[in-house]
Amino acid sequence: MPRFLLTWLLSAVALLLTAKLVPGMTLDSYAGAAIAAVILGLVNAIVRPILVIMTFPLTILTLGLFLLVVNGISLGLVAYLTPDFDISGFFPAVIGSIVLSLVTSLLDRLFQPIIEAQ
Repeated sequence: MPRFLLTWLLSAVALLLTAKLVPGMTLDSYAGAAIAAVILGLVNAIVRPILVIMTFPLTILTLGLFLLVVNGISLGLVAYLTPDFDISGFFPAVIGSIVLSLVTSLLDRLFQPIIEAQ
């Protein structure tokens, strides 16, 4: 259970940092970040795989670049479902998804010894 809580907290921090770095993304509160992290996990577990399967031919045609669009759509859906989280358009969502994956990778790499110890 502590590993799950630490991962959830790191996701919320990654969302906060991404909102600070990407123009067009706003996250107003820490509670909103925590809620957005939960919704992001649900969207990544349920909605994103369906989108990936449905757009597979287009993904093959674009040599995988359409997955950036799928990630942007997923992040936009999270912003739509979260009260304190707002994305002002499609391109901030796509750029935000790229930055979010980079920030999440960096945080995972920094906190990996703590996560492994749990």
